[in-house]
Amino acid sequence: MREKQKALIVGVNINHQADFSYSMKELENLAAACHIEVVGEITQNLNRLNKSHYIGTGKIEEAKLLLEETDVDLIVFNDELSASQIRNLEEGLDRKVIDRTMLILDIFAERAKTREAQLQVEVARLKYLLPRIIGSRESLGRQGGGVGLKNRGAGETKLELDRRKIEAKIAELNKELEALVMQRETRRSQRKKSGVPLVSLVGYTNAGKSTIMNAMLRRSHQSLNKQVFEKDMLFATLDTSVRKIKLANHLPFMLADTVGFVDKLPHHLVKAFRSTLEEAATADLLIHVVDFSSPHYENLKNVTNNTLREMGINQIPTIIAYNKSDLADVDFPAVKGRSVYLSAKQGVGIEELVDVISEHIFKNPIHCEMLIPFDGGSLVSYLNENANVLSTSYEDNGTKLTVECNQDDFEKYQQYVI
Repeated sequence: MREKQKALIVGVNINHQADFSYSMKELENLAAACHIEVVGEITQNLNRLNKSHYIGTGKIEEAKLLLEETDVDLIVFNDELSASQIRNLEEGLDRKVIDRTMLILDIFAERAKTREAQLQVEVARLKYLLPRIIGSRESLGRQGGGVGLKNRGAGETKLELDRRKIEAKIAELNKELEALVMQRETRRSQRKKSGVPLVSLVGYTNAGKSTIMNAMLRRSHQSLNKQVFEKDMLFATLDTSVRKIKLANHLPFMLADTVGFVDKLPHHLVKAFRSTLEEAATADLLIHVVDFSSPHYENLKNVTNNTLREMGINQIPTIIAYNKSDLADVDFPAVKGRSVYLSAKQGVGIEELVDVISEHIFKNPIHCEMLIPFDGGSLVSYLNENANVLSTSYEDNGTKLTVECNQDDFEKYQQYVI
């Protein structure tokens, strides 16, 4: 268990942003996720950031007074800082300085479970460090461990002081990552060939994507080991999980749970996780999960939409799932066009969501009857798993199924259609 550090958080409100207080509260939550206790806050209204110190000289003096009154280990800033800003602030305040990007990188480094996610975080971490290795005073000691830049291997301190070695390390990690990406693409192409549509859950971190997936898995009677990790915390899920959802009276589809977004998500991290988010980029349908209980839900929606647009994922049909409706003053479950109001935690509205999904990805299911010889039991099992079997009867010469299926299966098993 990492020892809890105490911190002062600092933010600049550029041109009186309406959601600034929420951004500062989120910074406090990010700090808590990094085992940091926030004991004070300094904010300043400016038209633009101070290039040398991020905040004005008056606020520097205010911070010094606050540091004298509190037992603070470090100061956390609400925006990404340049190497010179970190150096100037540490010289002026005599405390370790970290920024929002460092906090997010640290959370990702701690939560990444699969090798692919760990590599992606490490690449992002090294790219963040690269422009900050020159003249960053004793702050470079931070990469030996602690908040922001976690060390993963022996001899890393020396490596991270050397630009060429960092670049070589990034190239080495990217090579390993490319092999894993190819494996993911192979699995993706196999799913495409199966003709089963892919639906991806996207949204702000902690909106309830994993809870929705698990609610669907329970309804499709999947075993507990198929469920994904869910918890009321920022970035509980980093690793993309794909599961088959087969509910009664519905054709099956693949459901992907992707990493959540956050405001000011580090650019390097977005780029590093691009391969993971390909599950969203190649989806037939997106489910944009929104925490409807948050008073800032519209802003959270915009952050997600802007991040998807930045990644070129803005042409895919999308359904809005207003989750946590039980905590908002709204009637639920309810469907209004492409919007579904539900509570995944209570399991209310999941059927309605699946109905809307099916309407969009199975617009023209083929209704037919098939007569399958008794020695074709594997095909009967396949259709029960991959089609919507409406009725089953046993004739003298085989099993008669009334089914709704996709075009691929209809053409593939045309010989059994009667």
